Amino acid sequence: MIPASFSYIRAASLDAALGELSDGTKIIAGGQSLLPLLKLRMASVDRLVDIGRLSELKGVRDLTDGGVEIGALATYAEVMASTRLDFAREAIEQIGDLQVRNVGTVGGSIAHADPASDAPALALALDYSAVLRSRRGERLVPLDGFFLGPFQSAIEPDEILTAIRRGPLPAGIGGAYTKLAQPASGYSIVGVCAVVARSSGKVSHARIAITGVGEVPYRAKAVEDALTGSDGGVSAIEAAAAHATDGVTVNSDIHADRAYRTAMAAVYARRAIEAALARAG
Repeated sequence: MIPASFSYIRAASLDAALGELSDGTKIIAGGQSLLPLLKLRMASVDRLVDIGRLSELKGVRDLTDGGVEIGALATYAEVMASTRLDFAREAIEQIGDLQVRNVGTVGGSIAHADPASDAPALALALDYSAVLRSRRGERLVPLDGFFLGPFQSAIEPDEILTAIRRGPLPAGIGGAYTKLAQPASGYSIVGVCAVVARSSGKVSHARIAITGVGEVPYRAKAVEDALTGSDGGVSAIEAAAAHATDGVTVNSDIHADRAYRTAMAAVYARRAIEAALARAG
């Protein structure tokens, strides 16, 4: 299909892009998520502001505190090439296909807030925050709480997501991403990212993030609480994973009804935790 008509502007700088923001305006970078919606007329815009060539939003940077900042225009392929986390690389390999990973941007995925997207689960489990810029200045918003609903986020109409940023990770972490993919699209029916660490024989750090299950990607905090302080054994993992959908309205659609998706959330949470703990130092 052909999208409804709209105007198009290619921004020469971030400041110029910020100056173009108004009601009915959308930001476009790689366009791997937005353009299909426009073509199917599931979304419409009055104007697109293209930031895809802004060099100031590109790159992956190590921070002085041991953290990492990923520019909004860093592609999946660039993040795969730069990360030192094997499980992050493996998770990104499950996103789309080669062409999507070469063009699609991590920042675009976070800003798009698709409830079945893989990148938000990985970023949530690694405690990333969104860096949002407007003419009023810059603010940092933790991704835990950033996603407000399907395709809705904490980005204000006059803001652009310029990067995602995290602090240093605990020593000896292990991680894993497990996914039940919809066969045709590759989107997650259930996707679970687990990032864990051990200390003195106990689980000392646990971040479990889930996508595809509810209206937003979310931290499964009941799973985290049950796992933290446990011995990380089979019984502890199974008991923790059973809380994967606590407090969540589970989606039901043609791909998986509510009961099946709920059951699979627990199964894939258990698999992700087991794999992550096997890698933890």
